Amino acid sequence: MYDFSGMKPERMREIEDDWRTLHRDGPMKGEDPFYQAFRGKPLVSLWGLGFNDRPAALAEWERLIRFFRGEGCAVMLGVPCYWRTLDRDTIADPKLHELIALADIVSPWAVGRFGTPEQAAEQEESVLKPDIAWCRDRKITYLPVVFPGFSWHNLQKSRGRDAPFDQIPRRGGEFLWSQAVAAKQAGADAVYVAMFDEMDEGTAIFKTTQDPPVGASPFLREPGVSPDHYLRLTGRIGRLLRDEPVD
Repeated sequence: MYDFSGMKPERMREIEDDWRTLHRDGPMKGEDPFYQAFRGKPLVSLWGLGFNDRPAALAEWERLIRFFRGEGCAVMLGVPCYWRTLDRDTIADPKLHELIALADIVSPWAVGRFGTPEQAAEQEESVLKPDIAWCRDRKITYLPVVFPGFSWHNLQKSRGRDAPFDQIPRRGGEFLWSQAVAAKQAGADAVYVAMFDEMDEGTAIFKTTQDPPVGASPFLREPGVSPDHYLRLTGRIGRLLRDEPVD
């Protein structure tokens, strides 16, 4: 995955040269079954297109997308949650839709955009279904993002800012599960679980302890939740999406 959330135009040639070096002469040369593929093509994920809190750089983005497509890759774009309506977290430029239409997969970033199971259910009709319809009309795969909870209290504290602790509670997995159910009911056949190990926004699903260290940075406790609870719940989500028994 390439994260271009802070992309600068002058880096375009560097990125292209880097890819050619890795793919043609370096460790990515040849076929490797461990590289992610999509419909028989190497999958490249480009993240950060269209967010309104960073430079738009749409011409550079178009060049980058067309470069990787020209290299024979499938392209996945990480975009804002409200990319289709061009509002809230998204730049108000219709050109964005032209660029997204060049992709093979679109994955909107939903982390922090809502915070309760009820709000997650509301996303089904207001966001997910119309997003999926837009993508289906253009033969693009839709990959919604689901997340277990959210808190960047420690991250913001390290920057001298304030943010609530446990801002979006996990509710023992209820919040994550509600998003998966909404995605499934809306017609999605896959989701992107954010994230395996991202601690700075409190979204990690890796194994945890209910006896975390005590210090300047507080850590969330969920009494009664097993260390691998969110990994197991992610497995249940996979079975849900495949129409397999979940219990």
